[in-house]
Amino acid sequence: MRKIKLGSSTLEVPVVAVGCMRINSLDKTEAERFVQTALEEGANFFDHADIYGGGTCEEIFADAVHMNATVREQMILQSKCGIRPGMFDFSKEHILNSVDNILKRLKTDYLDVLLLHRPDALVEPEEVAEAFDQLESSGKVRHFGVSNQNPMQIQLLKKVVKQPIVVNQLQLSITNANMISNGINVNMENNSAVNRDGSVLDFCRLHDITIQPWSPFQYGFFEGVFLGNDKFPELNSKIDEIAEKYNVSNTTIAVAWLLRHPANMQPVIGTMNIERLKDCIKAADIRLSREEWYEIYRAAGNILP
Repeated sequence: MRKIKLGSSTLEVPVVAVGCMRINSLDKTEAERFVQTALEEGANFFDHADIYGGGTCEEIFADAVHMNATVREQMILQSKCGIRPGMFDFSKEHILNSVDNILKRLKTDYLDVLLLHRPDALVEPEEVAEAFDQLESSGKVRHFGVSNQNPMQIQLLKKVVKQPIVVNQLQLSITNANMISNGINVNMENNSAVNRDGSVLDFCRLHDITIQPWSPFQYGFFEGVFLGNDKFPELNSKIDEIAEKYNVSNTTIAVAWLLRHPANMQPVIGTMNIERLKDCIKAADIRLSREEWYEIYRAAGNILP
């Protein structure tokens, strides 16, 4: 699969990441088959979080790959921490304990990438810096990033955190594209012009931070998928038309739309369906034209000034 550099690091990663939030919906045989297929297809970047399945998703994954040193070197593992019941917690103690538990569940000695999972209003950057330094020096984490953070929150961390922030995981899809729309509708008096994220897209591009779009097929906040949905007839008609042109599925085109953006994003695919995973991976080989990209954008109801 086509690869990109992850942020400002030298780590080369596939352009599609495999999200493991729903791997606990598979039985042991299904999980083994799914992960093996991903590896065979070159999709060896796996995204986890300590809250997925209350930690069981990481355990299921480790069992599914029959984790050992040889297997570990064939993949890139990312996990997230910081969400606790009823709160967020970026304290040094919580970050360090979380990583130890993640490593235990994944049956590995290190994470390739650790993300802070959603912003903590009570964050003390100095504690994050101490945690990151300890994790890096011990070899437990090689690269660091964040999730759902705006530019000023990242800058606050960077004031004292010496490690590069290489990833920002953000919600983005054809129907949830405000981070793109507010850049198009600059100085306009319409809803699309409202800057809700501090120009995070441009910020990440300026600072070599890879955006990892999550829920790339969802509309709203987990309200459902837009593909094949009667609520989006014009969008689906346009996607189907372009999919037929390229002889691929509508799933492939939806991912290709994200990959066409010059920010070099790495969508996180959450499907546990092998055929749909393969369809997502095919998007790495498709480059939509400028005309096709904008046709899909407008068909979703996004406006041009």
